[in-house]
Amino acid sequence: MKKIILASASPRRKEILMKTGLKFKVDASEYAEDNGHKLSPQKLAIYLSSEKAKSVAIKYKNAIIISADTFIVFKNRIFGKPRNISNAREMLKLFSGKPHSVITGFTIIDTSENKRVSKTVETKVFFRKLNDKEIESYLRTKESLGKAGAYGIQGMGAMLINKIEGDYYNVMGLPLTALVENLKKFGIEVL
Repeated sequence: MKKIILASASPRRKEILMKTGLKFKVDASEYAEDNGHKLSPQKLAIYLSSEKAKSVAIKYKNAIIISADTFIVFKNRIFGKPRNISNAREMLKLFSGKPHSVITGFTIIDTSENKRVSKTVETKVFFRKLNDKEIESYLRTKESLGKAGAYGIQGMGAMLINKIEGDYYNVMGLPLTALVENLKKFGIEVL
């Protein structure tokens, strides 16, 4: 059996992949994300996840590498992780009362067969209308830092959301259903 490597430092991605029951190792990618490329959001997500996977794949001769990159698209602008609390505040105010898309690109590489699959998944998230007090209260949790769009759906951020259309796990950073379907192409059956 080939080693399965999750090329991510994200505790959320690790938690989601653990739901599959697969045995895997975490080896975080050193690739520096750059959302400034002039690509469509879907192509950018695939490009970033692919670069992360390739940076880890060179270390392994007989492994399956899984990587992902997640960001928010709102009014044709891409939002990654906030730089600081002030930037997080701006994001939350922008999203208040409006829908946005969460796009995750993921890449799977089989290093022994030089086989690769990259896909994107989009989930629509509808924020409820937030007042300044609610935004400030959420910012005090510090949950917004380190998360694309400045919120964590799996934590207190769930209270900011009215509804979602699509994969819940995609909003957390790893679209579980699409990933499991694509792992089958590499001979990895989860169920």
